[in-house]
Amino acid sequence: MEKIVTVAREIAASPNEVWDLIIDLPNMGRWSPENNGGKWIKGSTGPELGAKFSGENSWEGKSWKAPVTITEFDAPRRFAFEMRVRPIGGADWSFDIEPTPEGCKVTQTWVDQRTKIMKVVGGKISGVPDRALHTGMSMETTLENLAKEIEG
Repeated sequence: MEKIVTVAREIAASPNEVWDLIIDLPNMGRWSPENNGGKWIKGSTGPELGAKFSGENSWEGKSWKAPVTITEFDAPRRFAFEMRVRPIGGADWSFDIEPTPEGCKVTQTWVDQRTKIMKVVGGKISGVPDRALHTGMSMETTLENLAKEIEG
């Protein structure tokens, strides 16, 4: 059964300002408690539809890499990517940005696409037994840190 975790936050900045930060995957480690950034791979040099990225992650002394592909790139509204380890699954991630009178609302969503084996293996590699609960906390922290940085 697929799990979906969604968090949202109002940010006092324009959609374009927020967009420029969230598409900068190598710098995501500035806000995320789990992702440390990473690098563009397989000929990709920056964010665009179809670009590939190797995310570097860590949690409580454990570290791992996560291959992602950008699946949606609709500036400055929607940025989405999938993390897949074929054939055992992964997760889909998205950021939706909506203008508001005070700036914008940013909604981050995670959709669990892991197979049973990936849930077991992933838990051992990451040290995170309850991925949905942990991911919700991580997403809230990421949006909070992003807002702090951009709002000054």
